[in-house]
Parts: sequence; C-alpha cells; structure tokens
Amino acid sequence: MSLTDGLNIKQSEAVTAPDGPLLILAGAGSGKTRTLTYRIAYLISERYVNPYNILAVTFTNKAAGEMKERVMSLVGDDADRMWVSTFHSACMRILRSNISLLGYDDRFTVYDTDDQKTVMKNVCKRLNIDTKRYKERSILSEISTLKNELIDPAEYEKEVIGDFNKTVYLRCYREYQETLLKNNAVDFDDIIMLTVKLFREYPDVLERYRERFRYILVDEYQDTNTAQFEMIRLLADKYRNLCVVGDDDQSIYRFRGANIRNILDFEEHYPEATVIKLEQNYRSTQYILDAANAVIANNYGRKEKRLWTENKSGKKPVFNQFDTAYEEAEFIVSDIKRHSRSGECGYGSCAVLYRTNAQSRIIEERLINAGIPYNVVGGVNFYSRAEIKDILAYLKVIDSGIDDLSVRRIVNVPKRSIGNATLEKVQDYAESRDKSLFAAMCEASDIPGLGKAASKISVFTDLIAVLRAYRDNGTLGELVERIIELTDYEEYLKDMDDEKADDRIENINELVSKAASFSESRPDATLSDFLEEVALVSDLDNADMESERVVLMTLHSAKGLEFPVVYLAGMEDGLFPGYMSISSGDEEDIEEERRLAYVGMTRAERELIMTAAKARMLRGETQFNPVSRFVSEIPSECIDGYVPRRRNDPGDGYGTRRRVDEMARSFTRSVEKKPAPKPSSGMGSFAAMGIRKGSDKVSAPAELDYSVGDRVRHFKFGAGTVTSIVKEPRDHKVTVDFDAHGVKVMYASFAKLKKE
Repeated sequence: MSLTDGLNIKQSEAVTAPDGPLLILAGAGSGKTRTLTYRIAYLISERYVNPYNILAVTFTNKAAGEMKERVMSLVGDDADRMWVSTFHSACMRILRSNISLLGYDDRFTVYDTDDQKTVMKNVCKRLNIDTKRYKERSILSEISTLKNELIDPAEYEKEVIGDFNKTVYLRCYREYQETLLKNNAVDFDDIIMLTVKLFREYPDVLERYRERFRYILVDEYQDTNTAQFEMIRLLADKYRNLCVVGDDDQSIYRFRGANIRNILDFEEHYPEATVIKLEQNYRSTQYILDAANAVIANNYGRKEKRLWTENKSGKKPVFNQFDTAYEEAEFIVSDIKRHSRSGECGYGSCAVLYRTNAQSRIIEERLINAGIPYNVVGGVNFYSRAEIKDILAYLKVIDSGIDDLSVRRIVNVPKRSIGNATLEKVQDYAESRDKSLFAAMCEASDIPGLGKAASKISVFTDLIAVLRAYRDNGTLGELVERIIELTDYEEYLKDMDDEKADDRIENINELVSKAASFSESRPDATLSDFLEEVALVSDLDNADMESERVVLMTLHSAKGLEFPVVYLAGMEDGLFPGYMSISSGDEEDIEEERRLAYVGMTRAERELIMTAAKARMLRGETQFNPVSRFVSEIPSECIDGYVPRRRNDPGDGYGTRRRVDEMARSFTRSVEKKPAPKPSSGMGSFAAMGIRKGSDKVSAPAELDYSVGDRVRHFKFGAGTVTSIVKEPRDHKVTVDFDAHGVKVMYASFAKLKKE
C-alpha cells in the first residue's frame, strides 16, 4: 500500500513535492495536519531522509506531541530522532548549548510575567521614572514588541531621536536587559531573539544547525512573527528545503505580533517555491463554505482560494436579528434545546462563539435557567472570574459586612498595605467580642497594637460607608459603577495584567449592564435579591457535572476546532467588527476582523446560525448597532433570514472597496483606449477625469470657518479640538484631537467639521 493512498490529488502533490521551498496553502478543514504529517513520513520512508536532519515546528506542545506520534505510527521508532517542537522549545535547546557565547551561563532561568513586572518596577525606581505617566506594563509591552521585531536597545536608539517618550522607553529597555543579564535570566521574547542573535553573530554555530536541520517544516505559518520568520530563514537558507503550511485567511493573531506578510510574501523570499493549494474541505457543507467564501473574498491581503466540498447536502446558514441581547440569548438556548429534543444532536455538538468574553454572561444565565449544561472554554464561568468576584465581594460587604471572606478578599483590592499581621490582630479583637471582621475594623482606633495601620483600615471602612450611601440613594447599576470608580478598579486591573486587562474591563462593564438590567426588570428588588440571584446562578453552574455540555468560547479560542452546530452571537457592527477597528481608519484592522469571522463560520460542520441584537446594553447604556457588515457580505441566495442590506452593499460577496477598485480599473482601461482630453483653462487635471465645474462632486472650501485651537464637531467622532491645519493645493488637511476617539487626520472637504 502506498503512503499516499487515501489522500486527495492536491494533498498527494504536497506530500510528494520535490525538494526546495514548498508553500502549502491549506484552507479551513482541508486536512493540513494530515498532509504535513504524511509529508514528513514520505521524506523518511520514500526519500530516505535521515530523521536526524528534520526539524518540524508548530505552536503548541500538544500539537507537536500529536504530530510526532502520527509520524512514528507511519514510519516507526526512527522518527524519534527528529526534532518536533514549538519555536520556544527548539530555541531553548539551542540556547542551552550555546548561550555562553552571548555572556550568559547555560543554567539561565526564564522570567515569567510576574518576574518581569518586579524587574521593571525596580528599573523605574532606579531611573526615577514617573510610573503614573509611564506605566510599567506599557513599558514592558513596548519592549516585547521591539523584541518580536528583533530591535535591540542599540537599534532602538536610532529611532528615538527627538521623541522624549521613546527616550524613556529606551532607558528602561537598556536597564531591563542589563538587569536580566546580571541575574542570568531571559524573558519569553528573549528566547527567540537571542537565538537569532546567536546565529547572526556566530556563523559557525549557524552552520552546525544548518547541517543538522536540512529539512524544515513549519505549521501554522500565518501565525509567525518577525523573529520567528528570521530564525527559520537563517536555518533554511543553505539547503532551502523549507515546507510551510498555513492559511492566510486564518491569520487572526496580529495583536500578539503575528505578521501575515510572512505567508503572503513567501514567494518573494523563495522565488523557486512550489505552491500548492488545499481547497477541498472535509468539514462543512457547501452552503456554509459558499457563505464563508463570499465574506473572505472582500479581503485584499490574501492569496486567492475558494473552499469546496463533495458534501452538497445540508442547510443554508441562518441569520436572525432580535430586539435585545436577552431575546438573542433566549433564541440560542431554545434552539439548542430543540436540537437536543429532536435527536439531531446532543448538547456537546453545539458551540456558541462570540467576539468578547463579556458576551457569555447572558447566554450562561439562560442556559442555567433552561437546565442545559455548558463549559466556558478559554476562561472560567462569568461569575467565577476573579474581577467579577472582587466586585461581588464589595457588594456583599456593602450589603451586610458579615461575610469575613469577602472582607478579606477586598481589603487590599486595590492595594492598601494592610498586612496579614494587622488583619490577625483585628480578627482576634473581633472574635473576643463576637463581632464580624468588618465590624471590628470600624473600631480600629480602639484595637491595641495597630498603630499607623488603624488609619489605613479607616480608609477602607470609610469607603464602604460612602458606597452604602450610594446603595441607599441610587440604582444598583450606579452602585457598581461607583465601586469601580472610587476604587480605581480599572487601573488596578491594568497594573495586575495588562495583556488581559481589556477583557477583564469588558467583564466588569458587563456586570454593570447586568446590575442595571436587573434594576429595570425588578425595580423593587434589593441588593440582597441581586446577590441571591447571582449566587444561585453560580451554585447551579458549579453543581453541574455532566460531560455532555454546550461549548461557549471566544472566536479566537475556537481556531482549530469544529462543531456540528455553531452559533455566532453578536453579529453587529460596533461589536464584531468592534468599534475601535471601524473607527481606526486602518483597513487591515477590518481585514483581521473579517478573517476572524471566516474562522468562526468555518468551525461549523452541519449548521451555522448567526444572530444579532438591535439593542445591546454595554456598561449600563443601551447601544443600537447595525447588522455586522460580515453578515451583509453574504449573498442573499446563500443565507436564510432577512439581512438588512447597506446602500451600495447588495450582499453579492464583494465589498464597497472592491467595487470602487473595479471602477478605477475600468476607468484606467477606458483612458488607455483613447487619448486624454486636454484640460481646459483653469480646470487643471480635474477636467481630464470628467469632473466639471458646477458638478455635484465634493469640492474643497476656499476658506475654513475654524482655526487651530477651535472646538469642532464631526458627524462620527463627536467633539474635538483642532490641533493643526495644513493648506494643500486642493484641500486643507486638518488634524483634530477628538475627546472620545483620539487624534484623527482628515481633509476638510470630506470631514465637514462644524465649529462649536
């Protein structure tokens, strides 16, 4: 039996491709892991490549382990001699043997996030950096970005001339790296950066590993960053037997540093490359693929491909728009229940995907009310998340103060420097007088031995007193907002973990919405009633131990997975794509979001159900958003349900940008066919383009009715201050610092700014 038996034509071509650079563009559900595994097995069994000379790189230890097991099952134990690992694992092995050349001891340690924060805190202290202006987390984030781009302090110094902020970052970067070296430590980003440095500075070391790894295979190539690209390029440059597998349409990790250009420009780096597209899908129905193909076709930054399948049966994707997020959640849960009752599929076959973690709260509650078991993948259940438990602990102390556990949880959230020894003295005082811990705290000045700590405790008890006044004179939603505001809780979250802070802030905003809607639905309910409802939800969830569960997860977490029935919730502009992506003006932001939508759609095997809400509460305020442009981009014949279409967006699978480009190409072709008319006097080149005086085209104003320093209003971005006006030949370029959306540069004729 041939090794390629059971593979389709394109998979077989990829497996048996000749030596040299090989780009396998593997669409969603096209069997890329199988193809890559068989490629390795083919090299060993048919090309007689020594496994010792093979390096296979992927992104997770689990994927690496599974790949090695599959190869060994095909060719035997010889495969054990090849390297199959993550980027970081491979680089760690290289550094352990060679890092002394870079001034480190080979027994170096790797600092985790908490270690990095401690180092940076001390660095800022030594350099007298104002950490209120320059947050440690922001400095560390900048350093991480620089390392992923292979920019060391010496290189960074060339960029900072004339930029005071960057000068501060440079000082911290230098001191941070010197501190790591003194402690014989590296951080996570150093592992790859130092490996590249080693290869660049020590050609003999690079040559040794080039001879070792004559065949290199990289999975999920679309997710590589600049440092990872350079590490692989250096290793592969001699023999050029580099096989990369990936899908540019599933590149969704730009926020982590992934560079989609690595896969898009592969043929520029390797002009002799063989390119094979895997477009046959083994996961979804053709209806689902037609919808996904139509959406992703609107991206410009991609390799052209179109998924197809032999599975022509099934249902069209469905879209439903509801008045509120609650109705949306009710529909999703009732539809899951319908699937279960009809015997079509069990709970474990259904997945609910969403753009942000905070969206899970309403869906979780409805699932619990319906008695449907579920798992939240990629995070803990909503009410079990640390930030939610913190706010609930505040509410419990405000409500009665009897819960000592809640008091202990929040007494130093945020930090108030109330130590354990102090708390034990207060606890002893409370127990000797049969009081709660909080009641004893209210008498801190009477407790012997507390000294200055008594005043710190009083700050905490005074805060609770103020919050109790809000409880008695406001709504529940306002109370939660006051807790967040008076404790500066959002800043506390950012200081704790900047990478996860945005998600956690979204979660507490969702709690604000929950509290506000609770008050609206039950105006006579008390804080105790709210806490009881929340406790009931948490208890039921924790008690459910069934294994057949509905899966809830973010779209980012869903990559690489598949489910018979998929629900895409919150398909609204402003939520998905998010408002920041829409307002940034950067087309790549929208293209990344569109790739995320494509990933979500192609998780579905049999059924894809998309939902949206006309009104959704965010941070206690009801917002009205239009249907997501990604839904509108699906042709009407490919979807069931009424989809509101935008003007100039009939849902034909091509976005406005593509149609404008087609018009431009058409115009260019027509100009090429006939000589351009000579411009009339005073009309310049506009006449050659068919734009006449007196037409309804947008024209630049001769003078502006506002100047630098004036307050203006934009129809989309709201109010702001004009910071710069530059007169150009045909228009005024205006820079405005908007109150809510930051600095924007625009042309006056299109911006139509109104002076306030």
